[in-house]
Amino acid sequence: MKKIVAILVFTTLLISCKPSEKKVDIYKNYPENIANVLKNHGGLANWKKLQVLSFNKGEEAHTVDLRSRKTVVNTPNYSLGFDGKEVWLSQQDSTAFKGNKDFYYNLYFYFYTMPFVLADDGITYEETTPLTFNGVNYPGYKISYASNKGTSPDDNYFMYYNPETFQMEWLGYTVTYFSKQPSNKFNIIRYNDWNDVNGFLLPKSITWYKKGEDGQPTEPAKPATEFTLPLVSQAKLADSFYKKPVTE
Repeated sequence: MKKIVAILVFTTLLISCKPSEKKVDIYKNYPENIANVLKNHGGLANWKKLQVLSFNKGEEAHTVDLRSRKTVVNTPNYSLGFDGKEVWLSQQDSTAFKGNKDFYYNLYFYFYTMPFVLADDGITYEETTPLTFNGVNYPGYKISYASNKGTSPDDNYFMYYNPETFQMEWLGYTVTYFSKQPSNKFNIIRYNDWNDVNGFLLPKSITWYKKGEDGQPTEPAKPATEFTLPLVSQAKLADSFYKKPVTE
């Protein structure tokens, strides 16, 4: 992580404040309340100026090229990434990584870059039933993808926001990567708190919740997942950064 910070600091000036949006109607293809959420979290035009995002989840240091979605996840025992063509894995022994590299390499990127990742091309927005928790109703939108987008186009997301502040509060999502079939079974995450990272609200921690028979969240299913060392930059890292390390 220190290496990444050094590279970015010496190759660009980090965004020091929230710049004003251009007067171009960048939100014309989004529902008004989706646009309001994006504006509240730092603004879509400002987000599109960025080249690189990095954050830590425990011992994992995630670095992503926001334009190409090339990715590197470094840990003490293994690294994995996407070089633009294929997902790779490098590890000291065969037991260091115990997941599916193709599924995992960008999993937390999606969770971490909410709500901006919900402004990708090929998305359809549809108002959905509000989520209710502790007597508060959170309006929401169902987000679905065009059939030719990504490795799991049948995935659906449900984004819920505070109606007064337009801050994102909850995320529902389905997983179809393994079955390749549409699913009505969804998981739900509470976005507990946020970091102001150079004018962008990025999650400080998220918590998976259990659901009641009515599908509404009831209590945490496990401890919160925390994110640290957030960094956004207009610098572009060399393509070689995202290549699989050469081992002797």
